[in-house]
Amino acid sequence: MLALYRSLLHLYPASHRRQFGSEMISVFEDLQVDRANAGRVPQLHFACREAFGLVGGALREHLRALHTDHNWLSFPIRRFTMHHEFRFPKSTPILMSLILAGIVLAIDKGNTIAASLPYTHPEIGPIQPVHHTFFTGLALLFGLFYVAGLIGWGIMHVLHRSGVHRLADMSVEQK
Repeated sequence: MLALYRSLLHLYPASHRRQFGSEMISVFEDLQVDRANAGRVPQLHFACREAFGLVGGALREHLRALHTDHNWLSFPIRRFTMHHEFRFPKSTPILMSLILAGIVLAIDKGNTIAASLPYTHPEIGPIQPVHHTFFTGLALLFGLFYVAGLIGWGIMHVLHRSGVHRLADMSVEQK
C-alpha cells in the first residue's frame, strides 16, 4: 500500500511534493501501522479513502497553482477545503458570554419568583424583589479564571514550553 501511496503522491505538483511529501508519507506510515491489526474491510476502507484523498488533493493543488498563476480564473477552490485560521469574529466570545449571563440571570430570576410564592395555593400576592449578587460573582469567576490562566502561562513560559520558545528553537531545513 505504501508503494501505491508513493506513486499517487507523484500526482501532486513538484513544489508541493518537495515541501510536504516526506511529511505526508510519514503520517501515512503512522496511520498504516495503527490499522495493521484491523480486519480486511477496515483496511480496504482506509486504502480507498487515502487513495481518493490523494487524487482529490492533487487536483485541488493543481487548480490552486493554476489559480495563483492566472488571476482571471475565479474558481472557488478554497471554499470547499478546511481552513486552519479562526473563522469567528473577535466579538463572538463576548457576545456568547453575555448570552450565557442572560440565560443564567433568567434562570436565577425564575427561581427567585418560584421561591417567593407560598407552597399552598392561595391568591398570589405581590412578588417581593430580591437583591442579587450575580454580576459580582460572575466578575469574580472571570477574574479567577484570568488569574489562573496567567499563572499557567507564567509556568509554561518559565519552563520554556510556550509557543514563543518552540518557534525560536525551530530550525528550517533547506532542500
